[in-house]
Amino acid sequence: MSDLVKNTIRFIVFILVQVFVLHKIPPLHQFVVPYLYFLYILWLPFNMGRTWLMVVAFLFGLSLDYFLVTPGLHAAACVFIAYIRPFLVNLLIRQEGAEQSYGAPSPASMGWAPYSVFVLVLTVLHHGYLVFLEWMQFGNFWYFLGKVFATTAVSLLLILITELLFYRKERYRTNAV
Repeated sequence: MSDLVKNTIRFIVFILVQVFVLHKIPPLHQFVVPYLYFLYILWLPFNMGRTWLMVVAFLFGLSLDYFLVTPGLHAAACVFIAYIRPFLVNLLIRQEGAEQSYGAPSPASMGWAPYSVFVLVLTVLHHGYLVFLEWMQFGNFWYFLGKVFATTAVSLLLILITELLFYRKERYRTNAV
């Protein structure tokens, strides 16, 4: 299956799961909102340029905003992590050059430790930015921090479950492009 078809299917599935499953969970919505949709941006290929990465992230976030009737909150958070992602990839795997050897970030291509740092940093940044945009004030700083960390913890648990259930086999690319 080509990368375009695979990423298009992921785009649709992540939007549908977020809107029709995770956003409908009532007990968690008082303080904790489970987000999994941004994993789509983390799974995009290494060879995608920063500009295209940000365009895809904007369209992805905007389509989620359309379904959730939020005025650009998710689009802004998605573009933010799409902008940070290449810096973080270069910081974490510069020595090994996995971005030339593998197609996309995964535990197989980066190793569990760098991949975990990659996911943790982008999850905290995404949720911090999203909660800040939703709230747009620091009335109670501890409430803000609690919501960011509780949402991050639930999302990291969902990401771990997703990674274990849907293991993505990464083919090692040789010198051929």
